[in-house]
Amino acid sequence: MEYLEELLSLVANAAILIFEFIGVGIIIYSGLTGFLRFVRRAPDTKIYLAKGLAMGLEFKMGSEILRTVVVREWKEIGIVAGIIALRAALTFLIHWEIKEEEKAGE
Repeated sequence: MEYLEELLSLVANAAILIFEFIGVGIIIYSGLTGFLRFVRRAPDTKIYLAKGLAMGLEFKMGSEILRTVVVREWKEIGIVAGIIALRAALTFLIHWEIKEEEKAGE
């Protein structure tokens, strides 16, 4: 049984690192391409950047949800829950901003 717990921990930690890396990569890529679009004065720059940030945060939130699998103490669960709540709030605000920008663009 301990072997399975250790295997689950290793797989979850590897997936957490992969999701974190993907999320950071998406945010960096979106930021750089968003800046280039801003310099070129593309009209949909704000929506493009917001969608990229939202996608990156979704991967980061996925890694935090996976982190709940490997935490062992209530204090750690509280910290992870707080991080998930903050990222969910950020994602909600970004999606709201996207909808408002799309309404304004129509």
